[in-house]
Amino acid sequence: MDPTYRALIVCTNHTDYQTKSHKTGLWLNEATHFYDELAGRKLPYDIASPAGGLVPIDEKSIDRRDTINEKWYHDVTFRDKLENSLRLDDVNPAKYQIIFFAGGHGTLWDFPTNSAIQRITRQIYESGGMVAAVGHGVSGLLNVMLSDGSLLIQNRQITGFSNMEEKLVRLDDEVPFLLEDALREKNALYSKGLIPFLPFIEVDERLVTGQNPLSARKVGRKVLEEMYEK
Repeated sequence: MDPTYRALIVCTNHTDYQTKSHKTGLWLNEATHFYDELAGRKLPYDIASPAGGLVPIDEKSIDRRDTINEKWYHDVTFRDKLENSLRLDDVNPAKYQIIFFAGGHGTLWDFPTNSAIQRITRQIYESGGMVAAVGHGVSGLLNVMLSDGSLLIQNRQITGFSNMEEKLVRLDDEVPFLLEDALREKNALYSKGLIPFLPFIEVDERLVTGQNPLSARKVGRKVLEEMYEK
């Protein structure tokens, strides 16, 4: 176990769409696939959310054929951390060298304006840590301001769930905003893969972002590469 590094995985608490009856929440493999990479290094980790407590899981993301989902969803420790997540307001950023925002549509409601997210991310980043996010989780970075008053994502290479992907899952009329548009409006240098739903990541120094659920493992791998091999 590497005692020098500890990761904070941030998940949503939000479950409701505006009109649809099914619930949203964490897209499970965005947390499990990322963590599976960290587990290979036996990295200690915590799971946190804006409200703390239970992290709801989007039922559409529980894929029984996904062996990594099955492995970690039935892992007692991982499941306990998901069901009893830390409240972000209670998190001490000094304990962590990696912060990772897992996605799922719920994040679009409770990540962007959360002041604890902004404070913790700024502190970890300015202390030399890694900031990573995947899919809709990238919305957690939209309003992170650094101590010099600049936005963290301004003029940085970024990806995240694309407008096309939102249209293809038919949720573009349900979400409070389109992530791709919001990132561009903040002057992030947004890019995406040529084909929707395939793995695609962007790396800009200590900022690693993934476009969609299948990008979560690559994000985890890249974070570790940056931490251990530089």
